[in-house]
Amino acid sequence: MSHTDNATIVTKVNASQNGAGKKVSIQGFEGCFHQEAARIFYGKGTRVICCATFREVIDIAENKKESDGGVMAIENSIAGSILPNYNLLQKSNLTIVGEVYLQINQHLMVNKGVQLADIKEVHSHPMAIQQCFGFLDKHNWKLVEKEDTALSAKNVQQHRSKHVAAIASKLAAEIYDLNIIAPNIHTLKNNYTRFLILQRAGEVKEINGADKASINFHTDHSKGSLAKVLTKIADAGINLSKLQSFPIPGSDFKYSFHADVEFDTVDQFYSVIKKIESITEEVKIYGVYKNGKNSSSAAGMIQSAISKKKSIILK
Repeated sequence: MSHTDNATIVTKVNASQNGAGKKVSIQGFEGCFHQEAARIFYGKGTRVICCATFREVIDIAENKKESDGGVMAIENSIAGSILPNYNLLQKSNLTIVGEVYLQINQHLMVNKGVQLADIKEVHSHPMAIQQCFGFLDKHNWKLVEKEDTALSAKNVQQHRSKHVAAIASKLAAEIYDLNIIAPNIHTLKNNYTRFLILQRAGEVKEINGADKASINFHTDHSKGSLAKVLTKIADAGINLSKLQSFPIPGSDFKYSFHADVEFDTVDQFYSVIKKIESITEEVKIYGVYKNGKNSSSAAGMIQSAISKKKSIILK
């Protein structure tokens, strides 16, 4: 897809105002952080299609008979980039129309009437359990790893457990009518996940105010070829906020590069795209959208933390 194919692709500025009735695919169960991100972008009335895998999220998001798009986690400020999701995005016909930076707050929840002294087991996704060791180490509870945080909350509610607690989101507690007996038990308080809002390319409408884009490009891998591209971006006054390399399948150790760039105007962005097209073998635009971190007070901290970490999948 060339830049001319994407000349009208920009993000929704106030998406929550026109997201009524949206139906989107997410990874996880009702009450998961993906659902929180969908509600932040499209509004509380957003309906979700819960998927077991990210591949299923993409498949359903691509099907106009099943959904209006999808929401997919792409990186975390502690765990880093979710590399398989970049590959899924690259192979899809979906466009990024927005992003959400969601603070990941973990809460200990139980059925009504259950006290801390009653708890014998705590269930959650292994990553969530790891995030809460500072709190959990103070108690002699059996820690049970489950496939999903929200599913753990659902099971506690369904089984009417009197001795089992779950670690999950505030939304999960609300959906499954559980009491948060210990809020914000995560050790690192500045833990954010970045979610991409995805829509079928042919259905994306032009919206004013876009100031960020995601692209993929690869060069001829001659000496200094990558530096030439980065110089063009810098000379245009555009901020390169992320650069991630990926091996090109079937090549002899050659790489393509995913880049997130931030700019003042869309014209500024497309001008630099024209310049780098002449010094690259291919440039693909994944989306031109509104910078989600502008609404976060911890914007700089989030982005710098993300860039320093390695890849892992986080639910």
